[in-house]
Amino acid sequence: MTILSDTYFSTKEIKGDIQEIIASSTAEALREFCRQETEFEQAIADSGKSLQDCLDAVADTCDRRGGVSDLEVYRKAVQFYFSTADVHFHMEIDLSAGNGAPKPRKETLSVSLDELLDF
Repeated sequence: MTILSDTYFSTKEIKGDIQEIIASSTAEALREFCRQETEFEQAIADSGKSLQDCLDAVADTCDRRGGVSDLEVYRKAVQFYFSTADVHFHMEIDLSAGNGAPKPRKETLSVSLDELLDF
């Protein structure tokens, strides 16, 4: 059972250039975080803040010339609602994907974006 309805995460009425660019992926990430952690969902519901408020706050931290990473957008969005929370990314590369062969362990490389970006 979810506390927030899909209308909370609707991006149809979002205003602002940066906000419009980051709205869809940020809303989807926040939805997923709510699925993972009901305490986070409750924090959003109790905040009284809208998705537009969140995106405005994230946009204010963006460097309009240098851009911003997805990790930083998601981190700022999560911290907008839950200041002590953090976001971690994990990425893998599978060198044998698509050729039908079982992937040998040594062909899978992994990198932590947290380590890469030195947060």
